[in-house]
Amino acid sequence: MMSVSNIFLPIAVSYPQASALVVFANTFSIDLSHINVYALAQYASIAICLLSFLVQSLLHHKMNRFAATPLTSGLTGAQIAKKMLQHHGIHDVTITHTSGKLTDHYNPLNKSVNLSEEVYHGCHTAAAAVAAHECGHAVQHAHGYAFLQMRSALVPIVSFTSRYMIFIIMLGIFAMHTTPVPLEIGVGLFAMTTLFSFITLPVEFDASSRALAWIDRQGIVSISEYKQAKSALWWAAMTYVLAALGSLAELLRLVALLNRRRD
Repeated sequence: MMSVSNIFLPIAVSYPQASALVVFANTFSIDLSHINVYALAQYASIAICLLSFLVQSLLHHKMNRFAATPLTSGLTGAQIAKKMLQHHGIHDVTITHTSGKLTDHYNPLNKSVNLSEEVYHGCHTAAAAVAAHECGHAVQHAHGYAFLQMRSALVPIVSFTSRYMIFIIMLGIFAMHTTPVPLEIGVGLFAMTTLFSFITLPVEFDASSRALAWIDRQGIVSISEYKQAKSALWWAAMTYVLAALGSLAELLRLVALLNRRRD
């Protein structure tokens, strides 16, 4: 018999950041031999993939529509980012622009808010929402937000595992009738990426919460503009939610595959 906690326990021994996941797995431990987890996970993955496509399409549609709404305050994304950082007493974070669309991000390594050209120079609701959201990450960093610190600690681990994980899993599938070890290692590595996806969720939701509260209090947006900004950030957050659920579905499928080998 194999349970979800059996997969996560060795990970927690090596990486203390994953200990919370073991507590969760032990609390909701499932005997995977009694249900067809493999088939359920496959169906879930397909459904999540279709939903992700729909959400991404809706997000792009809303961003394009909100980009056509000029801000009454007349501020660009770069100006909003500068005002928000200054308001929180953050003077060691640079604001720069990057190529591409929806490429906005905060880099905690060099303390930089990187805004796409459209957001950096844009004077509309979408630019205000995105710029404030990325600055929300900078505020998290300055205040030592626990989930951001945990996420940052996992970045080098996940970057390493992502490079080799797919090859190890493929090797494990081909060798599963001989030995389960490669697949066990692959599942363990994949579990780290799933953990990373779920730790990302509170980081993103908190950054959006900080952003919306600030642009509202400071009068950066009007009531109608605030509603648009909230809608844009909510749909953006849903892409992270679906990514985490998709990762979990794939992890359960791999666990079920490994469970078949053990049976």
